[in-house]
Amino acid sequence: MKQIRLSILIAMVAAFTACEDTIDIDVKKGTSYPVLDAWITTEPGVQQIRFTQSVPYTDQAPSPVINDALITLFDETANKSYPFTFSNGVYKYDPGDNETVGVIGHAYRLRVEYKTEVFEAIDTIKRITPIDSISYKYETSETSFVEEDGYVAKFHAIDIEGDVDYYWMRSYRNDLQHKVSDAFSVDGYFDQSVKDGSAFILPIQEAVTDFDKPYQKGEKVIVKLRSLTYQSHFFLTQVEDQINSGGLFAKVLENVKCNAVNVTSGGGKQKILGWFGTSAVSSKERIIE
Repeated sequence: MKQIRLSILIAMVAAFTACEDTIDIDVKKGTSYPVLDAWITTEPGVQQIRFTQSVPYTDQAPSPVINDALITLFDETANKSYPFTFSNGVYKYDPGDNETVGVIGHAYRLRVEYKTEVFEAIDTIKRITPIDSISYKYETSETSFVEEDGYVAKFHAIDIEGDVDYYWMRSYRNDLQHKVSDAFSVDGYFDQSVKDGSAFILPIQEAVTDFDKPYQKGEKVIVKLRSLTYQSHFFLTQVEDQINSGGLFAKVLENVKCNAVNVTSGGGKQKILGWFGTSAVSSKERIIE
């Protein structure tokens, strides 16, 4: 009886396999748009902005860099302007090694002049809470959720009391070229109106660790906590939802709305994608010993 059932199962698998055909779908390339990637922070040193041209969804080539735009940042609060110049694939402004462009509480306007049209976006640098410390604990795959034995790190910080604060945490392994993960928070939780002025909850604290590849002895954990406006928080979480969307109930991919508005005199027809945002930044790092 077991042999008969096994034979039937093999026959069914073979039948379904035989029905598989490769289908080439002709997907339209669609419209290509300029894409703005601009984030101004309170960290000292060079500030960079990327301005590229979008490519079709199925295209594996890198996005072409736009090198002939005129980009200027305006500090609306201090009545200052910062012209960005193009160099090595990005637009840069260097205030000096120990100087900063971003100031907490200041409003900023980014102006992008491209071909015959002009785009502007506005954002404000919100307050940031300091990262108190980074801790870690050795875990094994037999007793924890890690895929391999290693150290699970977490950062410790307390939300600022008295207002709704939006946070963006990004962690790195050893240097800023090796990102580990991103996490977004409202008042130290995942959602608003849970509690104000408390410590960040454990899932967000531990989001600095990749549980498929935990930290090893001698590696450095780098954590940056950034403040966000509500609009920037909404944009980033929408992008994250689309990146991680999948399965039967996956969301339909779409371009998340850009905050850069076409302000060309007489009315412009071109639109751009991407985002202009600002952040105050709190940083911490620790070597696993």
